[in-house]
Amino acid sequence: MERNDIIDFKALEKELQAALTADEKYKRENAAKFRAVEQRVASYEEFRSIVLASHLKPLERKDKIGGKRTVSWNCHTTQGRTSQEETTEIFQEKVLLQPETSAEFYHDWRRYLRSGLERYQALLQLGGPKLGHLFQTDVGFGLLGELLVALADHVKPADRLVVLKILHSLASTGRFTLNLSLLSHAERESCRDLFQKLKTMGTPRSTKEGLRQEEQGLEEQPGGLQEEEGLLQELLGLYQVN
Repeated sequence: MERNDIIDFKALEKELQAALTADEKYKRENAAKFRAVEQRVASYEEFRSIVLASHLKPLERKDKIGGKRTVSWNCHTTQGRTSQEETTEIFQEKVLLQPETSAEFYHDWRRYLRSGLERYQALLQLGGPKLGHLFQTDVGFGLLGELLVALADHVKPADRLVVLKILHSLASTGRFTLNLSLLSHAERESCRDLFQKLKTMGTPRSTKEGLRQEEQGLEEQPGGLQEEEGLLQELLGLYQVN
C-alpha cells in the first residue's frame, strides 16, 4: 500500500467523535425544546433556560457525600503559594483552548470557562478568523448572546480591533440574523453596551493625542483608527444597533 493510501484512524476517530457529540447535543436540545413547549413555559427566558440546561444531570448520592475532594475549599490555607498565584495558574490552564470543531468549543466553553473574564480571554486567544471557521455553519442556540455578554463585560481599549474582528467573523456565520433575533432582552442590552464602549474607545483621549494621530497619518496605518472606525460602522448595521 502506498504512503498516500494509509488511513489516519486517529483523525477519523476524532472526526467521528465530534460528529457524535454534535448529534447528541442537537437531540438533547431538541428534546428539551419539546419539553418546554409541553410545560407551556411563561416566557422566552424560561424556555431558553430549559434548553441551555439540557446537558445537566441530577446529582447521585456518591456525588454529594463521601467523594474525595481534590480542590481546597480555602485557598488561603495553602502553604508557600498565594491565592492569586493559584488563581492565575488555573486561569491560564483553562483558557489555553484549541477546539477544532464547534462541538469541542461548546464543550470547553461550558465545562472549563466559568467566569466572564476566562471566556473573554479565550475569545481573544482564538481570534476572529478561528471563531468564524468554527461557527461557519451556525453559532448555536443561545451561544451568540453569551459571547456578546463576555465581550461587553471585559472589553478593553487595547483589544478594540481584535474584538471588532471577532464581531465581524460572528456576523459572517450561518443563520446569524436568526440568532441575533433570538437574543434575550439582557443580551440585547449587553450588545448595545458593547458597541457603545467600542465607540467611546475610538475617541481620542485628548487633543494632543488627536494631533499626534493626524501627524502620523491614519490613512497610512493599516491597523489604525480609520480602519477600525470603518469596521465599527459596518458592524453597527449588521448587529442592528441604533
